[in-house]
Amino acid sequence: MSFFRKLKSKLFKSSAKLEEGLDAIVREDISLVDVQQGDRPTPKALQSVAQFELQPEPIADEVDQLFEKLEVQSQANIITETPEASKVVFEPLVIDTKPVNLLPKKPNLFGRIPRRVLDDYMLEQLEDLLISSDMGVDTAVQITANLAEGRFGKKLSTAEIKTALAEEIARVMGPVARPLPIYNKKPQVILVVGVNGSGKTTTIGKLASQFKQAGKSVVIAAGDTFRAAAVGQLMVWGERAGVPVMTAPEGSDPASLAFDAMTQAEADDADLLMIDTAGRLQNRTDLMEELAKIIRVIRKKDPSAPHNTILVLDATTGQNALNQVEVFQKLADVSGLIMTKLDGTAKGGVLVSLADKFALPIHAIGVGEQIDDLDAFDPQEFANALTGA
Repeated sequence: MSFFRKLKSKLFKSSAKLEEGLDAIVREDISLVDVQQGDRPTPKALQSVAQFELQPEPIADEVDQLFEKLEVQSQANIITETPEASKVVFEPLVIDTKPVNLLPKKPNLFGRIPRRVLDDYMLEQLEDLLISSDMGVDTAVQITANLAEGRFGKKLSTAEIKTALAEEIARVMGPVARPLPIYNKKPQVILVVGVNGSGKTTTIGKLASQFKQAGKSVVIAAGDTFRAAAVGQLMVWGERAGVPVMTAPEGSDPASLAFDAMTQAEADDADLLMIDTAGRLQNRTDLMEELAKIIRVIRKKDPSAPHNTILVLDATTGQNALNQVEVFQKLADVSGLIMTKLDGTAKGGVLVSLADKFALPIHAIGVGEQIDDLDAFDPQEFANALTGA
């Protein structure tokens, strides 16, 4: 299974709220055959359609009657044990092995594809749907406005809206889809930052594995010296990736560890040094100042370091991710984003909002805990998964 097929399966299979919402918006206009712009479905129309949808097709009643007849005849045959009668009763069931659907089917409106006129009211509904998917007000308004160009007043099906919406989302995200740059510099220092529980440690392990497979020599520094569990977790990931992990005693100065790690990476002629940092809330000034200290110490060793500062974001935090980017960008000069835990939310629209507001490169996205559950960001594939296109 390709990564983005896995993304679509994990991210949207369970609830697919955006996809379901689009289908509901189109089907809200009950006059699906000949809808006029500006018409609104009446309660009477809604009631009649609801009755139509719940009404079983005649075939269901016929099947029920058939089985009642068969049951009576079979009981008589069991009693009389007449071979000829038994043959008459059961032969049709043996010959015709095709399963019979006893459930009533929803009406297909005589084969017509449900369509709805794209008017102001529908655009408002689309905006609300995008906002509910964590896309943000400004981004939702921009995308729906772009979608309306050349389509306003036309009848659109759910599939057509999904395709158009995916195109607009991909257009917003296209400029920010860039892989993590690799420079001709040894060691290239990659500082990984983020709030508590955002997935920094697992992201470092996955990236280290990919770099190692690409032929790069990598060193990891376990800069979260205040949590023994974090250091232990990073050592496990380092072992999986086949990458050495530098540690320091619990409670040690993380800035000092970062300096020593740079010295060791230079001595080992390593291509990349990845520095983990303690999770810190963006509203804790003391912890943020500690991060600033790490950066100052690193630059004493190499004024151009860190060469990449990656902010790892948790997709389940929703619009709070925008606040995190603002704070970390000011303090740590964030150069790119990686979003994790997309398998833990059915929304995912916050990534579109981030691309629209900050235009920071999105290097990769993650959808699980396995070592291969991180891949380069593809805007079109993501947009298709998000909308169900």
